[in-house]
Amino acid sequence: MTAASPTNQADCAKPRTFLHEGLVSIGFGKDSFSGIKTLPILELEEKMESYICALQEYNAKFDLINTDDHDEIVVRHILDSLAALPALCAEISSRTANAENGFLIADIGSGSGFPGIPLASALPDFQFVLVERMTKRCGFLGHASQLLDLRNIIIEENQAERLEQKRFDVAVFRAFRPLDKKMTKVLLRILKDDGFLAAYKAKKEKITEEMSLIPQQISYKILPLTVPFLTENSISSEERERNLVVIKKSMDFQK
Repeated sequence: MTAASPTNQADCAKPRTFLHEGLVSIGFGKDSFSGIKTLPILELEEKMESYICALQEYNAKFDLINTDDHDEIVVRHILDSLAALPALCAEISSRTANAENGFLIADIGSGSGFPGIPLASALPDFQFVLVERMTKRCGFLGHASQLLDLRNIIIEENQAERLEQKRFDVAVFRAFRPLDKKMTKVLLRILKDDGFLAAYKAKKEKITEEMSLIPQQISYKILPLTVPFLTENSISSEERERNLVVIKKSMDFQK
């Protein structure tokens, strides 16, 4: 797999207001969230535009996402992924005084790289493992990581059920699968004892229903997310609800 030519990338990666305004609205530009350093906003914009070009170029071949439209990719995928970063950084900083030291974050069922690639781009001092079971998508993830010069990413062709136990500090997932007792148990087991899951979800009422089907008590909270141009000031006629479900690892969840 080869990268797009510099000329094509230059034509593709033209500055767009949705990306810049969205990043500013989330809080980028301050260069940190909860004391955790983030990539400068202009560098992040550049990486995300290159990522969009790669997605548009390889979408049909690798069946990555359901749109090739630049602004839809920005809003529904990139801003949607990054809108959770302030909450994630707050959770991370509350658990460790030196989060960057050996801290490992997994993106489970990474697919086309959401939310892992935007998060890894924004947090260059953290190590990420993008876990994906499909070989062709792993190929794209490797290509995108090289294109964006993301040296803090490892691509792992694997399934959640086969991952090493107590390996990760945080596991994030977006559009992976509904949580049930079996999958919750699998995901919690791959976390270190003080780790947590962060699930990108939609409507709160659906989340509550989903969590109620897990018979054992687990500690979780629902954090509302504001995704620029999606949950407010929508670019379409429909505004959508987005939430982050944070689930703490509990030693009681064993059976």
